[in-house]
Amino acid sequence: MDVLAKKLDAKLREWEPNAVGRVAEIIDLAARDALDIVQSRSVEQDVLDLLDESTTR
Repeated sequence: MDVLAKKLDAKLREWEPNAVGRVAEIIDLAARDALDIVQSRSVEQDVLDLLDESTTR
């Protein structure tokens, strides 16, 4: 676990504040065992893209 904590600490120093906020959000969701019910933003965007494609055809 120490290796993971050191790696995360190093990355948090490099990343922009927005990325750090996202990591904090993921940690919070994991602490509440909610990660399995949250859709990733990329999946959500894929669905929206598919819906847009079907309305333009």
